[in-house]
Amino acid sequence: MGKRGIYVETVIDADVDRVWAATQDPEQHVRWDVRFSEIVPEPADADGAARFTYVRRSPVHDVHGTGVSIGERRRADGTRTSALRFATDDRLSPIRAGRGYWRYVPTDDGRTRFVTGYDYDSGWGPLDLVVRPLLGWATAWSFDRLRIWLEGGAEPGAWPLTSVLQPWRRDRPRASRTRRAPVGGTRRGDQLDDAPATLAALPDPGGDR
Repeated sequence: MGKRGIYVETVIDADVDRVWAATQDPEQHVRWDVRFSEIVPEPADADGAARFTYVRRSPVHDVHGTGVSIGERRRADGTRTSALRFATDDRLSPIRAGRGYWRYVPTDDGRTRFVTGYDYDSGWGPLDLVVRPLLGWATAWSFDRLRIWLEGGAEPGAWPLTSVLQPWRRDRPRASRTRRAPVGGTRRGDQLDDAPATLAALPDPGGDR
């Protein structure tokens, strides 16, 4: 994995159930997360790990890949987690393989602190110096688009990526509204240091079923 993982955190004025539903349902996930165009789930493994295929479409090239995830909904402290591994054989993809997690933390006032940390093997060598910050920005921008939607604002489709060219729209998604490093940490730290134990147990997404 790279030497600089990606971390994004936001607080959403919605309970954990709503945030979980909007992020764990593949059809809802692709509505707000600009990193994915389509996610197609497959039947879960015997251990509960859910496999899926994904597509990231662009005018130039469509990247296809596979992934596997597992979620924990019932934890003693009230939090929930979802761990993920993903990979692609597409030589044009800027990402070869990656892993990460989502964490859902209920706050005392009924909101949800939604956190992700992930890292990946680059497919573009030195160009990752450009790609990695862009992926971090895209993740943060998508988190704010999700927040706006769940807090009763416009649905995600109302905010295409081109909305970044409308700086006068104060209600548009902004990556700058999110936290990009853990409290007391830095952007250059190991953003998988706090990953759930389920991440280490996930199988290779391209391996045998």
